[in-house]
Amino acid sequence: MRHAAFVLAVSLAAVSGAAAGDAPQPRGVIELFTSQGCSSCPPADRLARELSRDGNNLVLTLPVDYWDYLGWKDTLASPANTARQKAYASARGDRKVFTPQIIVNGVETTLGGDGAAVAGAVTRAEAEAKALTLPVAVKVADGRVAVTVAQPKRPLAESRGEVWAFALDRNRTVQIGRGENAGRSVSYVNVVRKMTRLGAWDGATVHFEVPLDEVARPETDAIAVLVQAGSGGQPGAILGAAVDKAVPAQGTSGLLSGLSREPL
Repeated sequence: MRHAAFVLAVSLAAVSGAAAGDAPQPRGVIELFTSQGCSSCPPADRLARELSRDGNNLVLTLPVDYWDYLGWKDTLASPANTARQKAYASARGDRKVFTPQIIVNGVETTLGGDGAAVAGAVTRAEAEAKALTLPVAVKVADGRVAVTVAQPKRPLAESRGEVWAFALDRNRTVQIGRGENAGRSVSYVNVVRKMTRLGAWDGATVHFEVPLDEVARPETDAIAVLVQAGSGGQPGAILGAAVDKAVPAQGTSGLLSGLSREPL
């Protein structure tokens, strides 16, 4: 698994050609659907952390709630995360909903704990010449979130979509007390705690600005923005993405408590 993650990191770096210290837009969006009640999930959670160390990847962890009946209620799970996973299955038409499941760039699904399969999915996504080329920028400052989606320099296969803000908890460790993972301590990266539809994108430049507290939670310490074809009920390919990472002011917790900026 470590080897597959390393190969994936090298291939993405070669594609992007970004110099060290740059803060490019992500070239791959990797969504992991996981659960604290799933005995097969901890290896996928570790893989997600490894992949997130490559700045070309935007890794999102989306804990789901449908395994809560097994004896442990997932402390990070959200019905919205479960709904997003089911919406992907509906859009694909295959009804494949399982954990751990990874979806790459909104278009390809694979087993979340299989490093080689994930590497292959991202490589195929990267082979698409226009993958994640829509210019997106997000800035969090003065208690507000500003998002700009620019008109693409060249036509894309999809000229319409939706703009979504994801409130992230960048690092969270949970001690699991019961269920299939009882006694395990599991660390998660970029946990999605809230997702908010900002509006539509119709091919032209569009700008959104909203109060931070409309899209974040107290534990939020980063905001990711995705522009995605389709709709929330039928999500399609991810066209562009951006992240504003922030660390809370000393002695506070989360973006809502105070902001200082850190590069992507």
